[in-house]
Amino acid sequence: MTFVSELPPPELWRHFDQLLTIPRGSKQEEKARDYVIGVAATAGLEVIEDAGGNVLVRKRPAPGREGAPSVALQAHLDMVQEKNAHTPHDFQTDPIRPKRDDLWLSADETTLGADNGIGVAAMLAIMEKQDAAYGPVEFLFTVDEETGLTGAKELSTDLLESRMLINLDSEEQGVITIGCAGGGDTRLYMPLVRGGVEGGTCLTVAVSGLRGGHSGVDIHLQRGNAICLLARVLRAAADRSDLRLVGFSGGNARNAIPREATATAWIPGGRAAEICQDAIEAEFAAAAAEIGTPDGGARMTIGPSAVPSSAWDEATTENVLDLLVGLPHGVMRMSDDLPGLVETSTNLAVVNERDEGSLFVMLNSRSSVATALEALRRRIQAVAELAGVEVEQKDGYPSWQPNVNSALLAVMRDTYAELIGTPPAVGAMHAGLECGIIGEKYPGMDMVSFGPQIEFPHSPDERVRIDTVAPFFRVLCSTLERLGTP
Repeated sequence: MTFVSELPPPELWRHFDQLLTIPRGSKQEEKARDYVIGVAATAGLEVIEDAGGNVLVRKRPAPGREGAPSVALQAHLDMVQEKNAHTPHDFQTDPIRPKRDDLWLSADETTLGADNGIGVAAMLAIMEKQDAAYGPVEFLFTVDEETGLTGAKELSTDLLESRMLINLDSEEQGVITIGCAGGGDTRLYMPLVRGGVEGGTCLTVAVSGLRGGHSGVDIHLQRGNAICLLARVLRAAADRSDLRLVGFSGGNARNAIPREATATAWIPGGRAAEICQDAIEAEFAAAAAEIGTPDGGARMTIGPSAVPSSAWDEATTENVLDLLVGLPHGVMRMSDDLPGLVETSTNLAVVNERDEGSLFVMLNSRSSVATALEALRRRIQAVAELAGVEVEQKDGYPSWQPNVNSALLAVMRDTYAELIGTPPAVGAMHAGLECGIIGEKYPGMDMVSFGPQIEFPHSPDERVRIDTVAPFFRVLCSTLERLGTP
């Protein structure tokens, strides 16, 4: 155990401290699931595991509260596993190393997993409460949220008894969320044609030092995208020399803004290498100046590497660079109805070479307007097809449309105002929540989302403000007490 278990409230932080030691990347939640089941078994609670890997725990009502409506709490078990390039941390074997900086808890060179580990820890703490005056409570722990909300998509339509649900995946203190964007991924597969090379020079170009962040929560901050930046400087160099790419990779997760990207390029002999390097450095300086205010840490390194026996041919190199420069990234439109809320965006998230000799590119697009999302994905498809790329676009996930007349919202809003002394804000978020999918599977489900202050999720800068966790937990517990009154 670390100092984390001693933070207030200890019943919540003790579980979060344990989660820091448990590997729980997307699609690898087995040990986290076992931990939840173990806590439930010790508390004598009913446990159901569904075919999708989700876990539902049911807690019986306190005496005299049997007539109260059942309420579901929901959080996802998986976390985004991002780390800085120079750290040797292995998420499969190494515990996350927490560190405290005054009011904030973060991790040493990695994501912290407060998204959605704080929500999971809150549910575990409530599961263990012996003297709480609650009605029936269900605890839904979903899996694989971060790579496509898979657990929620595979949730059966007869598992939940509750018709009220509190999602614990929000990340803004003092805000009750009642709506979110929908989204969908685009996967591109470009065939790579190679040809032999002789002599010349080989350079490896790496972009790093960017802040990254959550592709929904942070996309409006105009931070740099390492893939876009690297493609831009290489495109500028290719205009001045016979550059041929040997490899290109960047990004790790569909919903994280890429912080690092690396490419290797072969340049023929003579002054071509010098001309190429000058062009790369000049274009990077210009691009870094453009993004300097929101993301001033951008760095680029250029170094020699061994000359390979082959490189992508000229046509392939041109197509790859044109594709990566042409694909959209960032905010497409702000909301007209809610000032400051992003309506539509896309994230150029991942580029890497597949063993079968193709380049894989992934984009994650979001919008609170279904037709706008569809139009954006058609635009991406059109750009890709012009480059001769195979396009795969599966069904995405729906938005969650706000219900300002929600009875659950009214109870939580009153509870918050009474306990905290000021009324909470009520709004929507650009990030995707599982509420949209759950609402489709359970029509009429009354839902809100609520959480403490968590900043920069999906990046090693992720942090949770410690003094917002206790009020979040207190409001949550008091809301359950109010709802438990028959």
